[in-house]
Amino acid sequence: MNLILLVLLVVLLIGALPAWPYSAGWGYYPSGALGTVLIIVLVLALLGRV
Repeated sequence: MNLILLVLLVVLLIGALPAWPYSAGWGYYPSGALGTVLIIVLVLALLGRV
């Protein structure tokens, strides 16, 4: 389970980078979603659920 979460977070991190011209206009939405996922995973890890 931890390995799956780690791989998912790495993929989301790479996907949140505005590396292509068409994704430069997305603003903070991809990184904001990634931040929300990271906060949820950290809270679950601190509570011992993950």
